[in-house]
Amino acid sequence: MRLMFCLLLVVWASFTQAADLSLRVQGTPASGTLVFQIYDSPNAFGDFRDPVKEMRAPIQTGEIYQIDGVPAGNIAVLVYVDENENNLLDKNFIGIPKEPLGISNNYRPKGPPAFDRAKFFIGEGESASIDIEVYKVLGERGRLGIGAGVIGRSSPYVGSDTTVLQPIPAITYNGERLQWLGPNVQYGLTGSGKWRLAASASYRIGVYEESDSAALAGLGDRDGTVMAGLGFRYEMPGGVNFLLRYEHDVLDKIGGGAATARVSKGFQAGWLRISPQLQLNWLSDDLTNYDFGVSPDAATPTRPAYNTGSSISYEAGISSFIELTEDWRIILSLSAEFLPDEVSNSPIVADDQIMKGFAAITYVF
Repeated sequence: MRLMFCLLLVVWASFTQAADLSLRVQGTPASGTLVFQIYDSPNAFGDFRDPVKEMRAPIQTGEIYQIDGVPAGNIAVLVYVDENENNLLDKNFIGIPKEPLGISNNYRPKGPPAFDRAKFFIGEGESASIDIEVYKVLGERGRLGIGAGVIGRSSPYVGSDTTVLQPIPAITYNGERLQWLGPNVQYGLTGSGKWRLAASASYRIGVYEESDSAALAGLGDRDGTVMAGLGFRYEMPGGVNFLLRYEHDVLDKIGGGAATARVSKGFQAGWLRISPQLQLNWLSDDLTNYDFGVSPDAATPTRPAYNTGSSISYEAGISSFIELTEDWRIILSLSAEFLPDEVSNSPIVADDQIMKGFAAITYVF
């Protein structure tokens, strides 16, 4: 009897916390399927994953869609057109939705969405009615951003306190296949749901000039180059993202290649999105020796020849995205790379870690 009473209490509590929502959707195609999702978590909404309620309905122009049993409290609504009927919100390589969608409060983010801008309150047992207009996040030709930025890294070399800083134009572009963010470019090849494959290219900043310290004299400047290859991204449960990438020196200034394996997860706090990440880096012997080795013809009595071989390092960092307005945003990234013994034992290396950073402010059209 007591068990039955408890069950009745649970059912009654669930019922009293539920609300009803009516939606009028504008800007949809003449036919197809709409997917309605209800969110009450900023983190889940920031990734468009794990809604507390979902409903599918055929498009009928002028119809008012009814969603019953909506959780009371602050909620946000996402509706999207499932163009290919795959039960997923299709995204480009970096995770921006490609299919038409609309968000409550007619909020139109141009980056990770902020729950605070989309949320509204609905009370227990209440009924609410909202209008949502569907649009293409990427527009007809993608989204272009223009701003200013800087990339940098600390120096681990003996006698050098130089921090390499390089201002760059912070030009960004996000399209269905092509994405360009600062020194990195991706072009989607296949996949649009949980996994995506893309061709990638990036600018590899030069690590030192021989004038930075006496220990580097005679080694020559270490210039930047362009790396290109393939990247694979997979969205794991719980909003964890996995990235695997390999790139090769396509200008053949140095030779060799680099591979990266990274896991990251985003957390939303108001208009701020924070994404901690852990990463493994592999460098071929060409690249590792270029950065940290000493060739026999550059050896001196106080700086013996040193061959590093290939290397594996690990890196911990955090990136953040600040949505100042729907058009203005700030992107920040900071990480620490911990060098392996085969690098830190080099006669030109004094520190066993390198700090790296990227910052930019952009306006998105």
